Amino acid sequence: MLKIIAAAAAASLLATPVLAQGAPANMTPTRDVSVTYRVSGLPGVQGDEMRMAWSVSDGKQRIDPPGGMGWMLIDRRAGSAMMVMDAQRMVMTLPAQAAAGMTQSMPPDARFARKGTARVAGQSCTEWDVTMTDMRSTVCMTDDGVMLRSQMELPQNGGTSRMEATEVRYGAQEAARFQVPQGYQPMQMPGQMQGGAPGAPAGKPPAR
Repeated sequence: MLKIIAAAAAASLLATPVLAQGAPANMTPTRDVSVTYRVSGLPGVQGDEMRMAWSVSDGKQRIDPPGGMGWMLIDRRAGSAMMVMDAQRMVMTLPAQAAAGMTQSMPPDARFARKGTARVAGQSCTEWDVTMTDMRSTVCMTDDGVMLRSQMELPQNGGTSRMEATEVRYGAQEAARFQVPQGYQPMQMPGQMQGGAPGAPAGKPPAR
């Protein structure tokens, strides 16, 4: 499960708002959209397809990582992120520090260099090299803030992760897909357990 969270975190890193000079005008979608990506190089993750969807009016993003073990709900306005596991009818809220990495701006030391233009999944995009203290990547962004392709160096293992859109669908998103279903039980991350087996239900279900 932690590997799935890590995969979603890596995927969401380049879809956060940016406070850096010379950056693209939009680094998150300005209108509702659903994107299917082909992915590779995510450590410990099986499968090669990832889906992301944005409900712009609600400030929410949904990530369905490879493997089908669950999905991530990111609420940028609330600064929260949680992993939802439909098969177990459980939801795991990420600690504030982990959620901040998905919902807050890139560091101010991020530097962007425009490279050129490309066409991915039938959409035009602009390619940018992104350099930060501990990460280097290349992204291709549409003018309305959809990431169509990214390649990110992974300093922890020297590898490279890649994402490339295979399908882009604009249009209003179903609100229910961005909400935790009623009756799901909360679950603590293993490192947060204060007794009992990891994954045991704890407390009341989250409020909707």
